[in-house]
Amino acid sequence: MEKTDKTTRTRNWTAVIYPESMPENWIEILNSLNIQYVVSPLHDSDKNGAAEEKKPHYHLLLLLGGVKSFDQVLELVRPLNCPIPQKVHSAKALVRYFLHLDHPDKHQYKKEDLISYGGVDIAGLLRPTNSERYTLIADMIDFIDDNEITEFNVLIRYARHSEKETWFPILVDSGSYFINTYIKSKHFEKNSQRETKD
Repeated sequence: MEKTDKTTRTRNWTAVIYPESMPENWIEILNSLNIQYVVSPLHDSDKNGAAEEKKPHYHLLLLLGGVKSFDQVLELVRPLNCPIPQKVHSAKALVRYFLHLDHPDKHQYKKEDLISYGGVDIAGLLRPTNSERYTLIADMIDFIDDNEITEFNVLIRYARHSEKETWFPILVDSGSYFINTYIKSKHFEKNSQRETKD
């Protein structure tokens, strides 16, 4: 986000919505626009630099089908009683900010509290960075070692039905070959050691 030049035309815009001033039917108003949008969880645990609590608020991301001017977007959000909208350079970065994923010093909000409309690919916007992916794979390796996992399907079921929901997409999309090879090599190593002892 940056201070918006009012002559700017762009597709993605953001605004802040305060519960104290928004209408009760704010979701219906958003839905009636028939555009893609994402709303953050209620940011009710944010603090400013002086450790004072900020007013509770929502962040709104509008993903428009074509470029819109500041005045056009202002007209869209006016019924929500939002302060001035701002242009967005990266929708992915903003949705990550909605949860404070890149700000471990700030309160961490839950992904399931995001609100979206119009088929927004939330999973795509929250896809782990390469460094996060490597960390998640390292966590899986530790889990495999610590729990003597010998079958790939055991890990898949665990990833799907546990709090490790970030593992499942990696295992399904791109990490399955590496992790499955690791499990097989552990199994092979264990059998080799057993045969050597015999």
